[in-house]
Amino acid sequence: MKKYTLFLLLFGSFNLFAQRTCATPQKTQELIQTVPGFAAHHEEMKSYLRNTSQENLFNKPNAPQVVVTIPVVFHVLYKNATQNISDAQILSQLAVLNADYRKLNTDFNTVVPSAFRPLGADMEIAFCLATRTPTGAVTTGITRKSVASSFSFDNNYYAASGQPAWDPTKYLNIWVGKFSDNSLLGFAYLPDSAGANYDGLCISYTAFGTTGTAAAPFNKGRTATHEIGHYFGLDHPWGADGSNCNSAANSDGVADTPATNNPYYNCPTFPSNTNACTTTANGSMFMNYMDYVNDACMAFFTAGQKAIMQNTLAGPRLSLITSNNGCGALSLDDFEAINAIAVYPNPVSNYFQITSPQIAIDEVELFNALGQLVGKQKLLVVNAQVNVNELAAGTYYLRIYNQGAFVKSAKIVKE
Repeated sequence: MKKYTLFLLLFGSFNLFAQRTCATPQKTQELIQTVPGFAAHHEEMKSYLRNTSQENLFNKPNAPQVVVTIPVVFHVLYKNATQNISDAQILSQLAVLNADYRKLNTDFNTVVPSAFRPLGADMEIAFCLATRTPTGAVTTGITRKSVASSFSFDNNYYAASGQPAWDPTKYLNIWVGKFSDNSLLGFAYLPDSAGANYDGLCISYTAFGTTGTAAAPFNKGRTATHEIGHYFGLDHPWGADGSNCNSAANSDGVADTPATNNPYYNCPTFPSNTNACTTTANGSMFMNYMDYVNDACMAFFTAGQKAIMQNTLAGPRLSLITSNNGCGALSLDDFEAINAIAVYPNPVSNYFQITSPQIAIDEVELFNALGQLVGKQKLLVVNAQVNVNELAAGTYYLRIYNQGAFVKSAKIVKE
């Protein structure tokens, strides 16, 4: 009896002091340290996404009001029967995502203080199970694979020993499994990794959905909501450096999310200025999905965060909105076909990308301000990178082709 009581006390203490841990910043740093040129690309992409004054497919005059539907494939990698989560648990997570990203979550008014409610926004993003595989076969949108007890979910989830991603330019890949570190809840890659074979969300089976193996205080499906926020370009409210409010890195680039110097945990009492960079009557927006509080204590995104997501969908993740592998994807008519070709970031220092999700393109020419051809490159993938590192600073004009036929022109500024 004493042993049973001790177990309950220890288990209760674990849940009481459990804190959210997100490895997205660490994964980003790994790329910065190991991939040549990634650091500059990361900064350029961040600048592009945070430039909310630029015109994109969603905010241009007379743009149609649309809800973007993202095809999702769930990859369950399990070492035992418990980790082989049920379809019901997967569907519970999908339901949370669709509620949270449309501001239809029933806890919005109870969790978000009245002072912050006017800032809440419908992201106009919906999620559906993929209905077609990359080869066109019918699918449930769920894959399952038994992996060895020694399998490293953290690092090999997308490898042959795990489950290779379905085309990440057409699907949001979500891998569910067990991390080596039991305290880690998940991570997702930022839009500067769009199209990479590791791109997507990697999440613990104990912080996924609202039923089955989901364990309190992370059993409301909000870990996926948080991590997919990163996938669409959002940072934590304290930015990349939460230790110094005066640091340029201590910002998420969103005007309507008050800056903090550290995350909030558990369920703070409103208002709180404990980690606020500027003390105010309303304090910190710790109930935002991008902070670290418990699932039950986060409940909204803001209009400023929506603007970043729209830039992401108009640029690095443009190909998702015209994917035909899920339910209710946008037709090409919703966004004029040629204008749907995105060139970003702009201005650029090292290389920019061209994304053309529907119209086939295979080559780009670069001309300087004098009209002289200064570069030409074949475009071999949907999110094609064009290196301009050796070009002098200035304005350049692009001509984009498909099999020799001109498709579109564009302009970039090389810094």
